[in-house]
Amino acid sequence: MKDDAYSDDKTYRLIFEPPTIDTYMRLRREAGMNARSAAGAVLGLPNSLFAVQVVHWGENEGEHGSETVGMGRVVGDGGCFYQVVDIAVKPAHQGRGLGKRIMGEIRAYILREAPENAFVSLLADGEAHRLYAQFGFKPTAPHAIGMVWYPKPSN
Repeated sequence: MKDDAYSDDKTYRLIFEPPTIDTYMRLRREAGMNARSAAGAVLGLPNSLFAVQVVHWGENEGEHGSETVGMGRVVGDGGCFYQVVDIAVKPAHQGRGLGKRIMGEIRAYILREAPENAFVSLLADGEAHRLYAQFGFKPTAPHAIGMVWYPKPSN
């Protein structure tokens, strides 16, 4: 496990590896994101090009241990295409700049690793586009229209 005490606030640390399946499923649920299957997470998480987690270390009296409260990943082919996915912060920890930390690390990874003219994309839910715009993302319209297909939709 690679970690970094990247915080001026000692209660948060960054860990640069994919979350566990349970943590992934929990954070998506707590952040109000659509569920993904555990079977899909088992296959997908190890194939991340880059992953970062924000871990909260207990600071208050009676609060011990740690909990992953934020995450983000990059998936793709590692050359032509990169997609930013799974940006999530537990609601109780939102508004503290954690989403910006996650996106800052993702941006640094892409600038360091992606070849010239690589295509970097993401899908922004709700008001998340405001965060992503701070990192240079802009709507694709009229150049492209984001589309999705679920070959085996969950019920």
